[in-house]
Amino acid sequence: MSAIQQTDDLFFNRQDLDRKRIEGIVGDALKGTDDGELFFEYRQSEALTFDDGRLKNASFDTTQGFGLRAVAGESAGYAHSSEISEAAIKRAADTVKAARRGHNGTYADAPTGTNRRLYGDFNPLSEVDFATKVKVLQDIDAYARKKDPRVRQVSASIAGSWQAVRILRSGGYSVADIRPMVRMTVSLILGEGDRQESGSESGGGRVSYDTYLQPESWQGLVDEAIRAAAVNLGAIAAPAGEMPVVLGPGWTGVMLHEAVGHGLEGDFNRKKTSTFSGLIGQRVASPGVTVVDDGTLQDRRGSITVDDEGTPSGRTLLIEDGILRGYMQDRQNARLMGMRPTGNGRRESFASSPMPRMTNTLMLAGPHSPEEIIKTVKRGIYAVDFSGGQVDITSGKFVFAASEAYLIEDGKVGPAVKGAMLTGNGPDAMTKVRMVGNDMKMDGGVGTCGKEGQSVPVGVGQPTLLMDGITVGGTG
Repeated sequence: MSAIQQTDDLFFNRQDLDRKRIEGIVGDALKGTDDGELFFEYRQSEALTFDDGRLKNASFDTTQGFGLRAVAGESAGYAHSSEISEAAIKRAADTVKAARRGHNGTYADAPTGTNRRLYGDFNPLSEVDFATKVKVLQDIDAYARKKDPRVRQVSASIAGSWQAVRILRSGGYSVADIRPMVRMTVSLILGEGDRQESGSESGGGRVSYDTYLQPESWQGLVDEAIRAAAVNLGAIAAPAGEMPVVLGPGWTGVMLHEAVGHGLEGDFNRKKTSTFSGLIGQRVASPGVTVVDDGTLQDRRGSITVDDEGTPSGRTLLIEDGILRGYMQDRQNARLMGMRPTGNGRRESFASSPMPRMTNTLMLAGPHSPEEIIKTVKRGIYAVDFSGGQVDITSGKFVFAASEAYLIEDGKVGPAVKGAMLTGNGPDAMTKVRMVGNDMKMDGGVGTCGKEGQSVPVGVGQPTLLMDGITVGGTG
């Protein structure tokens, strides 16, 4: 059954709605506006957590609703409800009409349609029964404790969701998308004497549970979590000061996401609150640095067939060989800036209005091997993984905590270090990239991005990088 057929059943047949009548209500509400849409959503989600030998939490939720938006100039009216009925949609239409008062716009053309599918339309929640999921979590706990006698605590979780969306515009344009998602996380604590260290590993994407419920998959997550914790058990205090930093491939791309990616979202640049505002065509990073936002990667967590305004996702070139080429755009900000929408209009749910958001943001590979990069460093830090970070969009200042890092001395990777904090300014840091590796890697499929109170799934990726003159906070 196609996405259109599935959403016809969810939002019209089951709710006893006449599609033509709803289209008429939407058309009337959006007369004289510049843009807008009716967004339907149905979502099922579940999460199971097995903590220290017992099932600690199991939840299952179903939500549904709609949001109706009218855009007039820089203003927008938005109304939403968990009640899907003609009466509720009429009330929403009366509310959003206020946005067009005194405005006589020309309603924007609809997005170009797409037949592309980036993931299946299966529902992962119904593929495997509850008992099987619990059994796998039990097996993870037992395997971890048998694998290493130093394991003192184990927490394993799986989560899944199935989201169906339908977007209607004035004039009868309609598009649908079915979005599956799963995630598995293993966290544990290793101890030796009085010292304890934690390690975790996760995997996920727009795939079936079967991808992670097989032993060859979840055992790899456990092994990696144990390895990471064991590394930190032997770690020494991180040095402090300004020094070269080598970032490993994959999840360290979260620094690129936070320190640079948010600053390239259209709304911040339209309002001129980003450090990248007005810099298209100018150098903002070192030669060799090319950054894209790509929502078209098959089965990836951040991928979307269409965004939440109905625009097909794309591969947006942001920085090319160090030169700023563009921003990520939703429809409203693109129109106001005289640019094209890039398929980055995203919302957390039907209760949220869309805004420019990242999908899968990554730096492309360069010419250097990781070994070649490390050999050039006399003394510095090799940061393999991050546990968290934050950035100020206006100033670009960032702080990131390395959960796995090593000292580099005389071109060789030395002992593990603990407590390394990387601080700096995102745009400035991009000009300090000296070498770009040939090993571009995506993260494990676990990223979630927050902005203005809304969270959406995202992906990050990058190759090994050498950055000069990064401030490292440590205790050594």
